[in-house]
Amino acid sequence: MIGAGVIGLATARALALKGLETIVLEQAAHIGSETSSRNSEVIHAGIYYPPGSLKARLCVRGRALLYDYLKMHQIAHARCGKLIVATRAHEREQLDTIAQRALANGVNDLRYLSKSDAAELEPEVQAELALLSPSTGIVDSHQLMLSLQGELESAGGNVAFSTPLEKGRLSRRGHHILTTGGTHPTDLRCRYVVNASGLHARETWLKLLGGFSDETPPQQFFAKGHYYAYPGKSPFKRLVYPVPAAGGLGVHATVDLSGQVRFGPDVRWVRELDYQFDDSRRDEFTQAISHYYPAIDKTRLQPGYTGIRPKVVAEGEPDGDFVVLTERDHGFSGFVSLHGMESPGLTACLAIAEQIADTL
Repeated sequence: MIGAGVIGLATARALALKGLETIVLEQAAHIGSETSSRNSEVIHAGIYYPPGSLKARLCVRGRALLYDYLKMHQIAHARCGKLIVATRAHEREQLDTIAQRALANGVNDLRYLSKSDAAELEPEVQAELALLSPSTGIVDSHQLMLSLQGELESAGGNVAFSTPLEKGRLSRRGHHILTTGGTHPTDLRCRYVVNASGLHARETWLKLLGGFSDETPPQQFFAKGHYYAYPGKSPFKRLVYPVPAAGGLGVHATVDLSGQVRFGPDVRWVRELDYQFDDSRRDEFTQAISHYYPAIDKTRLQPGYTGIRPKVVAEGEPDGDFVVLTERDHGFSGFVSLHGMESPGLTACLAIAEQIADTL
């Protein structure tokens, strides 16, 4: 297993529980230090994604598995619900599209809210019409990852930190992985390899298959998002989302488990992995929020953190699906490579793990 984000940990746990000796290679010194810890920590219902897509299927299945897992392991979470709001007349059609997709994906608990109904639930929200998603929630993602890591280790697996992949050689008789962790390189021989390296998925593929396969990995692009904290009493009890925007779900409001609200992310396409916070577009950020929260006080917005999503499509193209490449795609038995594992990857992690474990 390459990558100790939430998907890598969930998959490693699933394989270890099947009795496989499992090692996770992680180039960082901690679990989930990139995409898995730099997001909204939302448990998605599965309503946005095209019917039949991997995102739709794995999100809906993953949500059910995740809520059961969180309850069983007493991991902090809340099924708080969210409002998706139309603030202008032309956005009503987008709500209809979302509602139709939700039904097609098996999410049948959405309900329309009139302007007065929405105001009764969330007095600070301005909406001409809204959809209420009661199955949406929030989770302590780090606590979740610690639990997955603990179960992996209890089943005999291990995470090798500060151990980047140097190169590999895959064959139909077995695979060799060379790492550069510690004082000496380590040559691992294994039956299965799973590339769950997130933002580095294309680079990992090339290290493993470059020169050994005529197939080329999916393209990779980076979409950076900024999150602002909003100290003080939260104006909302639920999550509040605008209709989706290009490249993401729009600058939304999430309430964390301590009751604090944060806004984000925006979408800024970048070429490099740079987590510095750029406060220069605060006014644009404020304007986006003001469509559904007119009372926003931009002086209360405090720079929080940034995250970067791995994309398989470029700016301006329709949103891409998860890409899960197996032997039938590249010809190498026991190798699974994951690309474009952005939202709803956190929600879908256990379903993704289930599918990979069954495939291998």
